[in-house]
Amino acid sequence: MDELIYAPATALAKAIRTKAVSSTEVIDAYLRRIEAVNPRLNAIVQLTADTARAEARAADAALARGESTGPLHGVPLTIKDNIETAGVTCTAGTKGRATLVPTQDAPVVARLRAAGAIVLGKTNMPELGLAWETDNLLYGRTNNPYDVRYSPGGSSGGEAAIIAAGGSPLGLGTDLAGSIRHPAHCCGVAGIKPTSGRVPRTGHFPGPGGVTQPLVQTGPLARFVEDLTLTLPLIVGVDWRDPSVVPMPLGNPKTVELTQLRAAFYTDNGIAPPTPEIAAVVRAAAQVLADAGVSVEEARPPGIEQTYELYLGLLGADGGAGLHKRLQLIGTTEIHPLIQQAVELLGPYARSTTEFLELMMTVDLVRSSLLAFMETHEILLCPVNAYPALPHGRAWEHLPAFSYTVTYNFTGWPAAVVRAGTSREGLPIGVQIVAQPWREEVALAVAQHLEAAMGGWQRPPL
Repeated sequence: MDELIYAPATALAKAIRTKAVSSTEVIDAYLRRIEAVNPRLNAIVQLTADTARAEARAADAALARGESTGPLHGVPLTIKDNIETAGVTCTAGTKGRATLVPTQDAPVVARLRAAGAIVLGKTNMPELGLAWETDNLLYGRTNNPYDVRYSPGGSSGGEAAIIAAGGSPLGLGTDLAGSIRHPAHCCGVAGIKPTSGRVPRTGHFPGPGGVTQPLVQTGPLARFVEDLTLTLPLIVGVDWRDPSVVPMPLGNPKTVELTQLRAAFYTDNGIAPPTPEIAAVVRAAAQVLADAGVSVEEARPPGIEQTYELYLGLLGADGGAGLHKRLQLIGTTEIHPLIQQAVELLGPYARSTTEFLELMMTVDLVRSSLLAFMETHEILLCPVNAYPALPHGRAWEHLPAFSYTVTYNFTGWPAAVVRAGTSREGLPIGVQIVAQPWREEVALAVAQHLEAAMGGWQRPPL
C-alpha cells in the first residue's frame, strides 16, 4: 500500500492511465490510510468514501472503454472546508454553517473534477479561516503528523496534515495571510499561493470582495512540487463570476533556466527574527541556488518591515464590524476563542474615512517600492515563519512571526513553499520562494530544484 499512498499524484495518474493500477485500488488504499491516521490527526471532517468508491469504479470503466476525462483521471484529492462542494457539507468551521450543503461545486473544484479527480472529503480549518492554527467548535483540533502535541498550522491545517500523513496526494487550500504556506511549512509539504487574480474565488466562504479581496487566493498543496505544477494549470482562469480574475497566460516551469535568474534572500524581515535553524535553512537554500548558477545576493526589499502593520490596518479598518456582521448573517452566535482573539486584535485598527484613505495611499506607496525591487530580482528566498510548528494554542502569542507570509498577501505576488530542513524537535522547516507577479512557473521551478537538492517532504512517524 505504501507505494500508492506515498506516490506523487503525477505517478498515480500515469499508473491509472496505463492500467498498472486501478483507480479503485488507489482510492481504497487512501481510504484505509485515512482510517488509520485520521483518528489521531482529526484532519478530514467530511469523508465521502461511498461516493469516491463509486466514482473510482466509473473511472475504471471509462478507461476500459478507452475513455479518459483528463490528467487527474481517477486520482483522489481533498478539499479545504471553506471551498464549496456539491452535496457535501461546507461549514468553514463555523456553527452558523453546520448543516449547509452547497448545491454546486466552486469553479476550482468543478475544474478538478472535470480533469478526472475524485474528492475523498473535506479538511478541517479554523473558524472562517481566521487563525494560524486549526481548531473550531464544530470539529475540534487538528494535530501535526510529526508530533501531535504541535499544531499543523492554519488555516489550511487539515489539508496539509492529511497530505503529509499519506491520506491524500494533493488538495486545495486558501491563503489570506499565509494559510497555504504556513501549514505547508509546519507539515513539511509543498504549496503555492498564486498571484492575486490568477484563480477564481467563487464558491469560497467567506466570499471575496471589497478592499481586502486581493489578499486571498486559492491554491494547491501536495507532497511533491511536481504535483503543484500538474494541478495549478487546471484551476486558473476566468470563471465570469469573480471580477478580479485576469486571463493571464500561465508559464511552464520546464522552460525556466535557473542560470538566467537573479535571486535575493533575507533571513530577518525586521519584524520578527527567526530561529537560528530557520535562518540557516534559508541560507542553505540560497547556496543551493548559487551552486546551480543562479545569481544570488543577500538583500531585503526596502519597506518590507512596514507590511505587517499595514496589512493589519487593511483587515481591521472597520474595527471588526464587518466580521461581526458576517457572523450575524450566517447565524453564528458562539465563536471559538481563537476567533475572539482575532476580533480583539482588529478593534484597535478602526479608522475614520479620512484615515482609511491615508492608509490606502501608504499601502500603494509601499507596494510600489517593493515592486521596484523585484524589477531586478526574479526570485526572493526567505523564511515562511520565524518558528517551526508551534504547540497547540500558542499562535497568538507569536503573531509577528507570521509576517513573513503576510507580506506576500499584501503584495499579491506568487509564493511557493517547500521543505528544506528539520528543527531540533524533529519538525519540518520550509523555505518561501517568492516570484515576480504572474511568474508562478519561476517559483515552481526553483521549488522543484530545492526539493531535489534538500530532500523535500519526509514521511512522518505517524
